[in-house]
Amino acid sequence: MNFGSLAGSIGQFVEKTRLVEQAKAADFAGLFANPWFLVPFIALVGYLLYKKAFRDIAILGILMAAWYATGTPYMQGMVVNGQLQINKILPVTFGGAVMLGLIVYLLLGRSD
Repeated sequence: MNFGSLAGSIGQFVEKTRLVEQAKAADFAGLFANPWFLVPFIALVGYLLYKKAFRDIAILGILMAAWYATGTPYMQGMVVNGQLQINKILPVTFGGAVMLGLIVYLLLGRSD
């Protein structure tokens, strides 16, 4: 199986299941009011606290902050009338680089 046929089959799967439309229609704010998400999430955080995995908790917090930032009015205003606002790209790129650098440091940095 070559890469082209694999990518084509994944593309067909995503198109068939309408995954992109489902992600756009999801109510992410309501997710934290849903007990089917909230109970396992709290259990995961509790387990990480029990195991004293503060590095993993920090990574989880960074990912949640990035997820929250994508829904802010600043991010919603990056594309106006189909045009990307160039003056807003640099802060987002810098913030993403800082977050990625912090995650890489937490994963590959010294572990005491």
